[in-house]
Amino acid sequence: MQSITKKITWLTIFSIAMGFMETAIVVYLRKIYYPGGFQFPLVPIDTDIALVEFLREAATIIMLVGIGILAGKTASQKFAFFIYCFAIWDIFYYVFLKMLLDWPASLLTWDILFLIPVPWVGPVIAPCIVSLTMIILTLCAVYFQEKGYNTKIKANEWMLLSAGSLTVILSFVWDYIKYVSQGNPARPIWTLSSKESLFREIENYIPTEYNWWIFLLGQSILIFAIMLFVRRIKRG
Repeated sequence: MQSITKKITWLTIFSIAMGFMETAIVVYLRKIYYPGGFQFPLVPIDTDIALVEFLREAATIIMLVGIGILAGKTASQKFAFFIYCFAIWDIFYYVFLKMLLDWPASLLTWDILFLIPVPWVGPVIAPCIVSLTMIILTLCAVYFQEKGYNTKIKANEWMLLSAGSLTVILSFVWDYIKYVSQGNPARPIWTLSSKESLFREIENYIPTEYNWWIFLLGQSILIFAIMLFVRRIKRG
């Protein structure tokens, strides 16, 4: 038990450090593009910086997957450590933003969450709730594995976890999809090969309404999957 505690401690420290690095980059970007403070609509970002930012987000996910693979012993443990590091990184990203920029004003403040493959937007509290769910799943998996249980995630549990995750992601892109379906944007969607600035195609886009029903549906599926996982292990 001491070994796993030490491992989780270092994974936590690593993820907090990554959260600070993410915050530092965003602080620089906001100083350049949002000197008066971050707000929607999004300011177009130069093509070269947009490409770097897009690849940086991909590199961040690769790093988090990598640390999970290196730290975990089994496939389920590798996955658990990945989502744990992702969750800690995400939460402390907002903690450091609050400390350095006094932002967000509240947990209901809208944020741009991700760029791949389209902009994800939502109130800050939504990704934080997802992160807490990830931490709960990780701690359950690690606890039972240390007790000697087989914590391999079954196919039906994977399906539920995947369905819940995709539903939550849908809630983040829902407002953007609705915006596009109304005949926006006027320009083609930005891609890696685009010669125009990132966000130029949605320079008038201001999020209007977050679909909490879709989010709650996704969260319910995730929690149900975790409950099935825990109940099966206890019986097994």
